[in-house]
Amino acid sequence: MGDIKKKQKNFRAPRKLFDSARIAEENRIVLEYGLKNKKEIWKAESKVSKIRRRAKSLIPKTDEERKSFFEKLNKEGFKIRNTADALALTTKDLLERRLQTFVFKKNLANSPKEARQMIVHKKIAVDGKIVNIPSYFIESAEENKITVVG
Repeated sequence: MGDIKKKQKNFRAPRKLFDSARIAEENRIVLEYGLKNKKEIWKAESKVSKIRRRAKSLIPKTDEERKSFFEKLNKEGFKIRNTADALALTTKDLLERRLQTFVFKKNLANSPKEARQMIVHKKIAVDGKIVNIPSYFIESAEENKITVVG
């Protein structure tokens, strides 16, 4: 019975709550990508920082370990050839890999908000499987397998 593990947050809220420059930038990103709320930006920032942290920890390691890390990132759709590329990743790079963004960029929807609506209403399939999660991460192999259902 003691095996139940509490789910941890996968993001960190900003330290300074009322920073007008940060708020303005986040508002622009929310509009550009049609996000539901700013928590989605914070999750992406957290994932980028994890990737950067991993890249930094691999600097003294062997080429083989680094190569496997770069291959994993390339499979996820990032074009990474060395540690500097991994450290140069941004939140926007991550937001570009979301299903919602792909549906909009492939002109399956007229706006990012409409793309989100279509996904939530189960009108989008990835590789023949219906996906209703707008933040679903598209890997490079799945890029050309996004279709409208019904």
